[in-house]
Amino acid sequence: MCTSCEKKTYYVTTPIYYPSSKLHIGHTYTTVAADAIARFKRATGYDVKFLTGTDEHGQKIEKVAQEKGLEPIVFLNQQVAEIKSLWDKMEISYDVFIRTTDDYHERRVQNIFKKLHEKGDIYLGQYEGWYCTPCESFWTENQLKEGNCPDCQREVELTKEDAYFFRLSKYSDRLIDLFENNPEILEPKARINEMVNNFIKPGLEDLCISRTSFTWGIPVPLDEKHVIYVWLDALSNYITALGYSEDETEFDKYWPADVHLVGKEIVRFHTIIWFSLLMALEVEVPKKVFGHGWILLEGGKMSKSKGNVVDPVVLIERYGVDALKYFLLREYTFGQDGVFTNEVLLNRLNADLANDLGNLVSRSIAMIEKYNNGVLQKTTAATDFDADLVAVGLGVSSKLEERMDRLDYSNALEEIWKFVRRTNKYIDETAPWVLAKEEANKETLNNVLYHLAESIRLIAVLIGPFMHHTSDKIFTALGVTDEQAKNWESLQTFGVIPSGQTVQKIDTLFPRIDIPKELEALAALNPTEEKVEAVEVEVAPTETIKEDVPLLPEITIDDFAKVDLRVAEVIACEKHPKADKLLVLQLQVGNEQRQVVSGIAQFFTPDDMVGKKVILVANLKPVKLRGIESQGMILAASDETALALVSVDMPSGTHIS
Repeated sequence: MCTSCEKKTYYVTTPIYYPSSKLHIGHTYTTVAADAIARFKRATGYDVKFLTGTDEHGQKIEKVAQEKGLEPIVFLNQQVAEIKSLWDKMEISYDVFIRTTDDYHERRVQNIFKKLHEKGDIYLGQYEGWYCTPCESFWTENQLKEGNCPDCQREVELTKEDAYFFRLSKYSDRLIDLFENNPEILEPKARINEMVNNFIKPGLEDLCISRTSFTWGIPVPLDEKHVIYVWLDALSNYITALGYSEDETEFDKYWPADVHLVGKEIVRFHTIIWFSLLMALEVEVPKKVFGHGWILLEGGKMSKSKGNVVDPVVLIERYGVDALKYFLLREYTFGQDGVFTNEVLLNRLNADLANDLGNLVSRSIAMIEKYNNGVLQKTTAATDFDADLVAVGLGVSSKLEERMDRLDYSNALEEIWKFVRRTNKYIDETAPWVLAKEEANKETLNNVLYHLAESIRLIAVLIGPFMHHTSDKIFTALGVTDEQAKNWESLQTFGVIPSGQTVQKIDTLFPRIDIPKELEALAALNPTEEKVEAVEVEVAPTETIKEDVPLLPEITIDDFAKVDLRVAEVIACEKHPKADKLLVLQLQVGNEQRQVVSGIAQFFTPDDMVGKKVILVANLKPVKLRGIESQGMILAASDETALALVSVDMPSGTHIS
């Protein structure tokens, strides 16, 4: 094959997960996102390499295995089997599953250690500091928060031992240059400021990369009293999986990675440490690291130690893998935190899958069967609504590709659903049930039914990377077997289904859920978790108007029309220099930027705010709050103990009416 004819490559990775206990929906979120972009890139013609795996060394693994009376590798084999079983249930299309206990990985990490040592970037010293076993992290006295680990708030222990160090401090200037000259290398972009201002500029310390206080790790090749510490071992997986330092055929083909998908809590390790290690190895850095937000439960972050996790297997068994994948990608803006409740899940499934997509497919197929014996006929008897329907349908793929290149999953799916809703509207506009009453309308009716079928075919192609079972069911219902009618290139043509093709009945794709009944069923499965959600569902409506907060005087619609409400995205946020309760927000409102000062610092940190979409009162007269101008106000609801921001998932600048 000629070089010019070869497919473009795309290399996507998840973090390698720490298998000390069961994975939860937060891990699933990252992996589903990676799977979606991998499937999407394959569909659009790329040669994809999708890597995931497990990080299996360290003191925590050693301790957990000892507590269970097992050898570490025996314990790990059990854990990895469960993880692979979960990914099988989720139908994750990974190409490589790496374990850091794999022989090839251990050899290649030792090669990396030797190369860095020979270069002088690794040296033997002594470490004394506070060590957090769950986080596998050392901290200085100043970094501790109230004497505990600043990441997980658990207890730390003072540790002193001989250790090898990587000269991380040597790469400070190069890291700053990298971030300044390549702002796209870390998303969301606000995380660049966090890395530079919070970690690099205050001064990087050299990195401890070996331990002698435990043995469960890769031996240091020069000194086997030491084992290689977690970050050199774990981060190197992204290149050892491609053969780095041995057979580098795949490494040359796929590296640099197109994107490392990671949770925001490990961005620091995947940029500052990983980029520095690659610079020391004289290896190109990845094209992008994307630090997505957390899926939160009421009361905070999901945590295996807290036991407040959501089991994805339960959700798959009740609603199907396609529904769960759709929900995770559609409900949450990638890069922002989002709150999971069962009610949010069920409402999304009903609205988008049962009402919009499921109803469209079932009633379209039913009308083709009822009015034309299930046979599709192309005609030239056009309606006034055909051109717009076709234009919307043929325009989706380019918009979708643009969104997916930005890993904007939620809005990518929204582009598809705009077409789903447009097709449903087409049914209402053309009213096939009215056309069917007059034989003179037969050709027009055939035209309408064909346009419905062809629109559904386009939708089936578009949703394929996200919901492949649903896509296959729609193709079956339409009688589409030709692979050329299912591929991405077919999205450029409206009218691919041949005239005379027969459709067939289809079971309901997504049955409508009785939400109150289903919430009760879910509460029975997990009483503790659902008790929190039930309180929220029951109390929220009654708390909106309290007895001690009188209603304001009535206004007219003309009064309300004077208030200009806009969707705004927080692109930067910092604490007010003169007021502890105030945050200074930089907002993107369409093509305009605004600065708003808001008294929400008690409830949100600057990092919490970046990336959120809020509702801005855009025509409020500017005022100065403690010396800083505020150009508007954001909407929130609060009681004595909590505050929630008002938000809608629409593009910034959208007018709220």
